[in-house]
Amino acid sequence: ARLVESGGGLVQAGGSLRLSCEASGFTMDDFVFGWFRQVPGKEREGVSSIVRRDGATDYVDSVKGRFTISSDSNTVYLQMNNLKPEDTAVYYCAAQRAWRANIRDVASWWGHYWGQGTQVTVSS
Repeated sequence: ARLVESGGGLVQAGGSLRLSCEASGFTMDDFVFGWFRQVPGKEREGVSSIVRRDGATDYVDSVKGRFTISSDSNTVYLQMNNLKPEDTAVYYCAAQRAWRANIRDVASWWGHYWGQGTQVTVSS
């Protein structure tokens, strides 16, 4: 099983990007998928998650109303609108075989599936 992120780039503040996470080798409905981000020197933090089985989504407060997570048959997306310089980070996609998972408990996601990350840079 493999996760591959794409869609990162450089954007001005207020702009938008859509990240994609292509999942291969997964029975998608058996998994929770999450997006995380990390700035050098800081801990990785959860951003959003989606439970494929029932479509339940979760967002951390800092992105609520600006980011939207969605998925189709083999890809998980993160639509990011009204981007801010503080959104600058490497964004990672992750998956764990579960019906529920806590995006705020990053440690609980270690040991599961992770992508290689995609850089998002928001200029002021």
